[in-house]
Amino acid sequence: MAVHTKICGLSTAEHANLAAFYGARWLGFIFYEPSPRNVTLQAAFTMRRHLPKRAERVGVFVNANHNFIEAAVDALDLDWVQLHGDEYPHEVSELKNRLGVSVIKAVGVSERADLAQADAFASHADAILFDAKPPKGATLPGGNAVSFPWHILADQKLSYPWLLAGGLTAENLPGAIAESGAHAVDVSSGVEDTPGQKSGEKIEAFLRAAKAVR
Repeated sequence: MAVHTKICGLSTAEHANLAAFYGARWLGFIFYEPSPRNVTLQAAFTMRRHLPKRAERVGVFVNANHNFIEAAVDALDLDWVQLHGDEYPHEVSELKNRLGVSVIKAVGVSERADLAQADAFASHADAILFDAKPPKGATLPGGNAVSFPWHILADQKLSYPWLLAGGLTAENLPGAIAESGAHAVDVSSGVEDTPGQKSGEKIEAFLRAAKAVR
């Protein structure tokens, strides 16, 4: 089965088109001001007409006001909304009904017991993203270049679609997929030279690595 990929934290049409060319299913854009990968509404609107049509667009939000999320959906013509904060399950359903988008809910993981957090969201979200919990002192909920023990997912019979995130790179991707059993992955810092500065070479290498996994 093919491994679906999401390149997250994109801020230029050039890298978005490169990611789509090499087979990314999802293009992720972060609407969170503290992040070095933050995209403003104006920048999103300007970028919109230059983005590829063959990949799905995901907006990432952290405890954002629903009106702001709606504005971002309109600015970038988003297909998906990813919630990476302390949202409640009913908020997922509210956003889906209000905006007509699919929703990914991120869940922070460091041990097997953390996987149970996803149960409350599984019937509301269209997919769950399992990401590493932020390290102590981190200011961002994701994109911290840290991972969690991938093997804790291997024996789970999860009834919903899910993605693996947290510290992934082209080099460790085959092992991460083998250990976790993931069929979809999300990368941000692993395709950057410095936080917020994407590398075209690393994006290409990651997507080639995903295609090579069987």
